[in-house]
Amino acid sequence: MISRRNVLRLTGGGFVLAAGSAGAFLGTRDPAKAREPWHQAGSYTEPRRRALSYAILAPNPHNRQPWEVDLGTDDTIVIWRDRQRNLPATDPFDRQLTIGMGCFLELLTIAAAESGHALDTTLFPEGDNGPVAVVEFKTGGEPDPLFGHVMSRRSCKEPFEDRPVPVDLATKLSKYGDVHTEPSRVASIKALTWDAWLIETRTPHTMKESVDLFRMGKAEIEANPDGIDLGGPILETLMRLGMLTREGQMDPDSPEFAQSMEMFEEILHATPAYVSLVTNGNTRLDQIAAGRRWLRLNLATTAMGLALHPVSQALQEYPEMARYYKTAHDLLAEPGDTVQMLGRLGYGPMTKPAPRWPMETRIKHA
Repeated sequence: MISRRNVLRLTGGGFVLAAGSAGAFLGTRDPAKAREPWHQAGSYTEPRRRALSYAILAPNPHNRQPWEVDLGTDDTIVIWRDRQRNLPATDPFDRQLTIGMGCFLELLTIAAAESGHALDTTLFPEGDNGPVAVVEFKTGGEPDPLFGHVMSRRSCKEPFEDRPVPVDLATKLSKYGDVHTEPSRVASIKALTWDAWLIETRTPHTMKESVDLFRMGKAEIEANPDGIDLGGPILETLMRLGMLTREGQMDPDSPEFAQSMEMFEEILHATPAYVSLVTNGNTRLDQIAAGRRWLRLNLATTAMGLALHPVSQALQEYPEMARYYKTAHDLLAEPGDTVQMLGRLGYGPMTKPAPRWPMETRIKHA
């Protein structure tokens, strides 16, 4: 999400919000309805629904929220990935979406344990074309200390403060992934993430995939609380002035495009450390495991007062990115291993939670 400070830069600092009735209107532009699932989490008494009300808050690629669940069997959840929410341009093999499903499953497990339930989970019981998991709720389950940070977890898409990640915190996080704090290594990863971002943004079909998922303004965000939300009074002002458009974001020669590049360059370069998740293989089970680890990493960073932001463009598997995919693996993995996730790590501002579909919309059969 674009910050208020960056929006002011986008306009040259030269606009003010309208006064009177227009100002009052703009003051209502926060898409609060789209964040209601965050307030409803934990409000259910039935154990499966209670756990699901937290699981739907899990991080996932482009905020697609690809999960669907079937509650037709007592004490059981059958979990599917909605293939209508695929990202064929940037995630042609559904690897990143599968990682998102791993995040969902781990958060479901943590939430179920909080209410005294253990989960018996069978992954891909019918292969890749069937459900992702069949989950049976059983009595048991030890509360997880990370649960206390579920509601504060964010993916912080803002510049980080110019201060290092302390060695003791980096050491604690190394149980989840490889933490990179050495200056020359950070510089190499920083260059990689910027180059990869440029490739994704300057490749028409990958940029269009993102632009098609823009939710521009309160009405669009609340009608479709997924994708990439661009909302709030300042952004809506830019939209009303014609200074923030889908067409402009697709045009490399437009001032909008140039300003977006400048803003994201600032964000990506304001990074003191990185963390990468590597697996020995690249099966669906490896990808689910990586998602589970990423969710725990995100909660652990939250507990430490740190911010985490996935920057996995270099790990995407389309032809135009192949050079940077190879660079990422040469830099971050041993031969034959797969880098599943790469994230910025540092101290960042607390941002608002991302929009979510209500839990009931993700249930196929009750």
